[in-house]
Amino acid sequence: MSNKSAKRPRRGMMIVLSSPSGAGKSTLTRMLLKENDNMMMSVSATTRHARNGETEGIDYYFVSKDEFVDMIEKQEFLEHAKVFDHYYGTPRRPVENALNDGKDVIFDIDWQGAQQLTQAAGDDLVKIFILPPNMRELESRLKTRAQDSEAVIAKRMAKSESEISHWAEYDYVLVNDKLEDAIEELRTILAAEHNRRRRQLWLGPFVKQLIEGR
Repeated sequence: MSNKSAKRPRRGMMIVLSSPSGAGKSTLTRMLLKENDNMMMSVSATTRHARNGETEGIDYYFVSKDEFVDMIEKQEFLEHAKVFDHYYGTPRRPVENALNDGKDVIFDIDWQGAQQLTQAAGDDLVKIFILPPNMRELESRLKTRAQDSEAVIAKRMAKSESEISHWAEYDYVLVNDKLEDAIEELRTILAAEHNRRRRQLWLGPFVKQLIEGR
C-alpha cells in the first residue's frame, strides 16, 4: 500500500460479477484478484460436499442442511439461494470485517443473490453483469472448457436465457467479446467506484482542515 492510500483510508466495496456459465466471469475474477492485493473473494457456505482439491474456509464453508437453516434463522447471511439442488449463502461477518478494513470483496453469485445483496447492503455494492458476444460463442466456451457433460451443458444453456433477462438490474453491463477489452473496462469501473465520495473516509476531516486553513 502506498503512503497516499495509507493516509487516505476508504471503505471497501462489494463487487458482484454475474453472468451465464461460460461468459468468462471466473477468468475475469481471477485476473482482478491477481492484480489487486487489497481484494478478496467472498467465501460462501454451501450444503454440497467438497470436491477434490477444495479446502474448507478457502473455497467454501461446507455445512449440513440443518446448519444452513440455523444460519438463515439467525440472519447470518447477506444472501442465500438454492442452486442445482444445493444451498449457497454469503456469511455476513467476514464481509463486513473486510469492508471496514478497506478491502474489496468479489462475489460470484447469480441475479437472485444480487437482489438480496442490494437489499442488505446497497451503498456498498457495485453490480456488474457479463454477457457473451452471442449464444453460439457461449455454448462453444462451455464445450471447450470440457468440465461438463453434454447433458449439463444443455441444462446450463437452457438456464442462460433466464439469467441474461436480468441484465437491467445491474449497474454496469459488459460484453466479453475480447478478454483484454473486458478486463480493461472492469478496471475503469472499479477505479471510478473507488473514488465515490461515500467511500472516501478521509474526505470529511480533510475538508474540515481545508476550510479552517490548516
